[in-house]
Amino acid sequence: MKLHRLELEGFGPFLERQVVDFDAFADDGIFLIAGRTGAGKSSVLDGVCYGLYGGVPRYDGAERRLRSDHCGLDDPTSVTVEFSAEGRRWRVTRSPEYERPKRTGTGTTKEPHRASLEVLEPEGWTGVAARPVDVAARLDEILGLTQQQFLQVILLAQNRFARFLLAKNDERQALLRTLFGTRSYEQYAAALDERRKRAAERLASGGTEVTTLLDEAERMIVADEIARGAGTPDVAPGKDDAIEGVSGPAAALTIDERLARVVRAVERMEYRVDAVAHERVVAKAALDAALAAERDATAMRDRQMERQSARERLAALEADAERIDALRAEHDAAAAAEALRAPLEAVDRAQRSLQSAEDAFAAALDAAERSGESGLGDAGVLAQRDDDLTALLARVDEALAAEEDLRRVEAGVAARRVDVESAESRSADVAARRAEAPALREALEARLTLLADAQPRRDVAIAERDEISRRRAAAREAERLHEEREKADLAALVRSDELQRAVEAWSTLLRRRLAGAAGELAHRLVDGEPCAVCGSREHPAPAVGSDDPVTDAEMSAAEDRKAVAAENDRLASDASRIARDAHALAAARAGGETVTELDERLTRVEDVLARAEADVAEYDRLAAERTELSDRERADAAESEELARELADARQDLALQLQRADGLRATVAEARGTFATVRERRDDLRTRRDAVRAVAAAGAERDACRRAAVDARTAFGALLAASDFPDEAAVRAAVRDLAERRRNEAVLAEHDTALAATRRRLLDLELQLVGAPDDPIDLAPVLEAVTVARAEVEAAAAAHASASAAAQRVRDLAQRADAGSAAVARLSDEHAVVVRLADTVAGRAPNTRRMTLETFVLAAELEEIVDAANLRLDHMSAGRYRLQHTDALAARGAASGLGLEIMDAFTGQCRPPQSLSGGETFLASLALALGLAEVVTARAGGIHLDTLFIDEGFGSLDDETLDLAMRTLDELRQGGRTVGVISHVASMKDQLPAQVRVTATPRGPSVIRQDSAVSSLT
Repeated sequence: MKLHRLELEGFGPFLERQVVDFDAFADDGIFLIAGRTGAGKSSVLDGVCYGLYGGVPRYDGAERRLRSDHCGLDDPTSVTVEFSAEGRRWRVTRSPEYERPKRTGTGTTKEPHRASLEVLEPEGWTGVAARPVDVAARLDEILGLTQQQFLQVILLAQNRFARFLLAKNDERQALLRTLFGTRSYEQYAAALDERRKRAAERLASGGTEVTTLLDEAERMIVADEIARGAGTPDVAPGKDDAIEGVSGPAAALTIDERLARVVRAVERMEYRVDAVAHERVVAKAALDAALAAERDATAMRDRQMERQSARERLAALEADAERIDALRAEHDAAAAAEALRAPLEAVDRAQRSLQSAEDAFAAALDAAERSGESGLGDAGVLAQRDDDLTALLARVDEALAAEEDLRRVEAGVAARRVDVESAESRSADVAARRAEAPALREALEARLTLLADAQPRRDVAIAERDEISRRRAAAREAERLHEEREKADLAALVRSDELQRAVEAWSTLLRRRLAGAAGELAHRLVDGEPCAVCGSREHPAPAVGSDDPVTDAEMSAAEDRKAVAAENDRLASDASRIARDAHALAAARAGGETVTELDERLTRVEDVLARAEADVAEYDRLAAERTELSDRERADAAESEELARELADARQDLALQLQRADGLRATVAEARGTFATVRERRDDLRTRRDAVRAVAAAGAERDACRRAAVDARTAFGALLAASDFPDEAAVRAAVRDLAERRRNEAVLAEHDTALAATRRRLLDLELQLVGAPDDPIDLAPVLEAVTVARAEVEAAAAAHASASAAAQRVRDLAQRADAGSAAVARLSDEHAVVVRLADTVAGRAPNTRRMTLETFVLAAELEEIVDAANLRLDHMSAGRYRLQHTDALAARGAASGLGLEIMDAFTGQCRPPQSLSGGETFLASLALALGLAEVVTARAGGIHLDTLFIDEGFGSLDDETLDLAMRTLDELRQGGRTVGVISHVASMKDQLPAQVRVTATPRGPSVIRQDSAVSSLT
């Protein structure tokens, strides 16, 4: 990966767009980023890290501090980084989230975090991703390094050199885990430990289950033996022997011994089941014999009871013989009279019809007389009268249609007269409106002319009102912000005083600490051991410390208070500046006027607006009335013409209707006669004709009925003379209806059948019961024997079921216990293997080094890092120091395996990294960081690093050591690599002519200028 160009705008201390061209230093290979403290040297590296990863090492991704404090609300913030990777050139642009003014209206809105990624193609820059999440995903693929790896191998930020060198085992493990992705080994160990716990739980659960099964089986065996009264079994519980989960003598036995005893008890229980089954068979045979005896006795008693009942039934049938004989004689007479039933019924029907016809004829004559027709006894008179009435009715029906037409025509005449009157009235109204229209139009035009300027006056008033309202809101906001500005200024002064006091307190402690440093070092000296400063083993005149030394805790607390005070001072200053800017902006929007002045102006403008709006409303209303008047005039003219045509048509229709009505009246008067209407005369004629026709029909029906009655009487007399009956009365007495004859026939047949059947059944029973007593036998002894036998069978069945269930349950428990015991044995073997493996991987016994699997893997990586670092450190320390990895056990059981120590060639002894001086620590940390970079790069897929940055730390080196460090950095340029160094050491400015200079302008924002070695020489 190689960086080409960096652009910063509104970022950190930079307001205007600043550009760093890294390609300009390609020939130099190494360049210096120089500038005064606080000018923004580290912000250049922050921009590189933010552009690639969306976060910066100093703020841990806190984007709220990325936007420059010098930016106004309208100023943009963006970072653009161009780099090469994967053989292609890329450009990424980011903008953090910040507040900006709204494009419409007042106030601010939040501008979201934006990002875009482009690739350089032959035709130019081409977009690849346009959302932050997509850009991040694509950069992960392109760069091949996480942000943490990037900060360890490319951008070595200040205060991060010594972290890895001086870290404790756990801290170093966390960092290496992040860089090398070995968390999976920790997960392996956790998974094995979880597997160990599950194996132990399964083993314990299996043992408990087997013990529980055996306990249950033994309890059932004991209960079965006691229930049978067999005495105390060999598995009976005792009170002197007990173990967890088992009671009684069984507690002293193994699971296999207990299982064998249970198996023997199962065999005894199965033998008992066979014995009980035999007893049940014997009891069932006795029950079968008792049931057979019961069936025989019951059958005998039933036959005795049936014989007694048959005797009683035969006696009853024989006693009913007299009634049956009388019923049979009545049935025979009814059968003989059945031949005369039809002729007799015909005589009765003819007589009834004749009487009805006579009554109908008399009623028809009465009705005819009531209708006005009399003297109708002769059939010829009836026919002539019917013809006369029919002819007259036909003429009246023709006149009835004329009467209906006359009624409709008279109604039409009345309607036409109403239409004529209505048309004349509407014509008069329309004429009156048309006469008034010119005066109304003239008045409307005059009023509209006066209100013609209402709309412009309203628009002007609205614009002025909105402007005053906006300025009044800004004036009110300015009044509120003025108070906040004063409070913020006061808070800034207070925080500034607090910071000054905290700095003075810290400086005082630091001076005391430095003054007592010699005594503190002397206190650590031990006779015979080398001095941490000079290496001498003799200490002739150790320094004496002060009576009141400054402790690390006091220094740390003072530094914390100073840091908190500095942060509070910065926040208060920011708040004060923001409050001043906000107040100035609000006052500018208010135009310099007060809220009171703007309120008075707004009141006047609103009055003017109200009057203008009233005039506009009046103008709109009058314009609508004018339009309505024009429409009404056109409508009245059209309506006048339409009414003239309508009136002429109505008058013509009225004349035609009157002429037709006169003709119809003459026709109706002739047909009506003396009646009020033609319809009434027609109804009278129909009534007369219907009465005449009814008399004729009734006379014909009467004559036919007389002939039918004579014929029926003649036929019946002939049949009566040929029968055995003396007269008609005898026939009528013997006749029965069909239902009664069938009932009598059924009674006779039933009696005859029952009598024969009863005699046959009684004979059979007498033959079966020859010699048997007449009284029924007693069944009580037989039923008692059946009850006793059934109870014995039920008891035997219950005993067999109980014994079978107990034996089956104990057998199942024994089988499950046997299977569980085998499973427990397998689980025990598996548990032993898993426990040993999990303990070894987790660093527990039998692991004598107490190193976890992850630590073991990381230790191998650390050894490679140390080897790579020693190639640099050996040169920078002139062969004196070498880094060594140690896996020695830490004190008090602390985690170990990732230790580092320094081999000092001058003394031949190893010592901890904390014993190095400041300059030595910097060299060792730099060498370790470079070694870490090489190994991490190799693990990341062999990524080629063409750009490297180192931020500060050179100020702790003496001139000779600095020269060695610079030669080491100079070697890093090999292969086309470019190295950027941030430092304020003056000698480095002379050694590195290629420079990027960061300078703070008098107005506050910083600017960037750069010079290559070639340009500086020229």
